[in-house]
Amino acid sequence: MQTAAPLAERMRPQTLDELVGQQHLTGKGSILRSAIERGKIPSLILWGPPGTGKTTIANIIAHTLNVPFIQLSAISSGVKDVREAIAAAQEEKGTILFIDEIHRFNKGQQDALLGAVEKGIVTLIGATTENPSFEVNSALLSRCQVYVLKPLEVDDLVQLLHQAMEKDEWLRTKKIELRETEALIRLSGGDARKLLNLFEIVVDAQPEDATIIITDEDVLKIAQQRIALYDKSGEQHYDIISAFIKSMRGSDPNGAIYWLARMIEGGEDVKFIARRMVIFAAEDIGNANPTALVLANSCFEAVNKIGYPESRIILAQCATYLASSHKSNASYMAIEEALDMVRKQGDLPVPLHIRNAPTGLMKRMGYGKNYKYAHSYEKNFTEQEFLPDAIKGTTFYDPGKNPREDELRRFLKSLWNNKYGY
Repeated sequence: MQTAAPLAERMRPQTLDELVGQQHLTGKGSILRSAIERGKIPSLILWGPPGTGKTTIANIIAHTLNVPFIQLSAISSGVKDVREAIAAAQEEKGTILFIDEIHRFNKGQQDALLGAVEKGIVTLIGATTENPSFEVNSALLSRCQVYVLKPLEVDDLVQLLHQAMEKDEWLRTKKIELRETEALIRLSGGDARKLLNLFEIVVDAQPEDATIIITDEDVLKIAQQRIALYDKSGEQHYDIISAFIKSMRGSDPNGAIYWLARMIEGGEDVKFIARRMVIFAAEDIGNANPTALVLANSCFEAVNKIGYPESRIILAQCATYLASSHKSNASYMAIEEALDMVRKQGDLPVPLHIRNAPTGLMKRMGYGKNYKYAHSYEKNFTEQEFLPDAIKGTTFYDPGKNPREDELRRFLKSLWNNKYGY
């Protein structure tokens, strides 16, 4: 087997024209490409799934601009490393400081970057798989442009395989017949780096002097022997979080705690797990138990403060509570139906009686006329229409069948006299 750099590293593009995918950022006339061609880029954060080109784009920028390039990993670097990088950058004008997985830097580490970015000592390029709005300090985020990378399409991934067979010196010595690609693509989870390295493993496992015929069956067989059972950035990551969510949705705390343990043991980011539980509390429990969202949000805050390994206890409490709670997706369905209506109907006008009337002209035009102030009436309610005329009387929120929402349904029915079918 090729014993130097892995195939993904050997195939790393050196120019934007060689890059596969991300044409919205790097194609002709795109905003990022234009900035690179002008020879000046702002500090920026590249946000996207694993293996979609974040590190590659950072390297291409530095290579194209011919400037010093310092690379740090947030997993293994601390404040001391950041300060040393900044000190080095003061000696070299125009230095790009690339920080991989910047979402893993804590507040102190991010604050150490802020002054250097503000003063232009470094041009920061951060790479993250997590939403930077959650994970990057607002002060630092406000000084960076955020560029979103899209998942690579199947055609992009197949193109990478063919490029590797055509251009890599080691693969070109082999006679390879690529009959099937589905297993390669599925096991790599859309990650170009994993795809190429898996491809190299599969090719290397074949007899030296034979034509190498690659099928899905061969790939699966070799992968089972060579690849770890849990990869927090690949397909297994998505399969296990799916099993975790579905166990909670199915009110099985035992299943939920097992899949939680699998993620924790596999090194999954505890903040990712907690964030998914916040979403779950609103999407799958909702008004059946409003306390669930409060608890899930508290869990997210707590694991941020506590960290691993103690955060496993907080995650376990929250997961078992959510799994054991009454369920309802009524509020989730309500917003989905409302969004669908907005897309179909467009920008329907706000009824005059519920428009604000801050000026005399607006009052003369009828803004706010006949609006009934609910608190002036018995039970703080009087019936009036709040939807545009074209869709008046439409029901979006249909309370679920559980004790809490049954109570909400009875209350709404007493107010609206079955207008919305409550």
